Amino acid sequence: SAAEIAQVQQALVSAQTIPSLIEAEQKAPERTETWSTYSTKRVDALRIKRGAQFMLDNRELLARAEMEYGVPPGVIAGVLGLETNFGRITGGARVLDALATQGFDHPTRSAFFFSELTEYFVFCRDFGFAPESLKGSYAGAMGWAQFMPSNYRKLAVDFDGDGKRDLWSAADAIGSIARYFNDYRPQLAWRRGEPLIVPATIRGTLSERIERNGKNVAYTVRELQQAGVIPAVKLPADMAVGLLELQLDPAGSANKEYWIALPNFYSVMTYNPRVFYAMTVSQLARAMTAEAARLDQQSP
Repeated sequence: SAAEIAQVQQALVSAQTIPSLIEAEQKAPERTETWSTYSTKRVDALRIKRGAQFMLDNRELLARAEMEYGVPPGVIAGVLGLETNFGRITGGARVLDALATQGFDHPTRSAFFFSELTEYFVFCRDFGFAPESLKGSYAGAMGWAQFMPSNYRKLAVDFDGDGKRDLWSAADAIGSIARYFNDYRPQLAWRRGEPLIVPATIRGTLSERIERNGKNVAYTVRELQQAGVIPAVKLPADMAVGLLELQLDPAGSANKEYWIALPNFYSVMTYNPRVFYAMTVSQLARAMTAEAARLDQQSP
């Protein structure tokens, strides 16, 4: 309506251009850090402890999310731990400023962010927010789950039944992440009951023609075994998988670790298309699940 367009125009007049937000997006740690540096900062004792307690405190919500969507509690907690440290750090930039800056001035991704700026105005209209009021990440992601506006509109769920889809609440963030892994990209939807990664060793010399660190499955288990990639556990020979190669410090050394990535690993990569991200979620999920079980056994 004319009134809505006037509100958008008024908001854009108030939007500030903040070049440092573009720099932050371009230098995201998933792009610039080594695997050892990235994982050491994030798969740490404090985050694992907080995540385990979060899983215990929200066990009923997490169990319901797994029942409805198939996504294990550890994976949901891993995303929340990596995105916002369980709601502690949801971003200090005005979403309006972030999306206006990235949407008008980003040198390579302006079309994407301009689309998200449009989605943001529709989100604010439909959810009853003033566009100038909300804060989020340098990229305009919002809430505990750090959803972009388009994903917030399409995929957020009211998991606690209070009549609102509020990603600044733990309950709605839990349900929305679980739904995301099923509905964001259906061809990479979560596969109930399957793991994310399996350790692997290399027999002989691995051909440079074998793809590493891709964004989707590329081989069958049989094909990788024929190339000398041996999984630590038995997998179906015809299962579609990918190969991960992680360079360990020091950079440039021959010290590497290898993993076979199953389809659920690539489902996590739809949340953030970086191998480091999905690998860290995988490791946090395993560590936090084990710590939660240990704490649960100790409780009276």
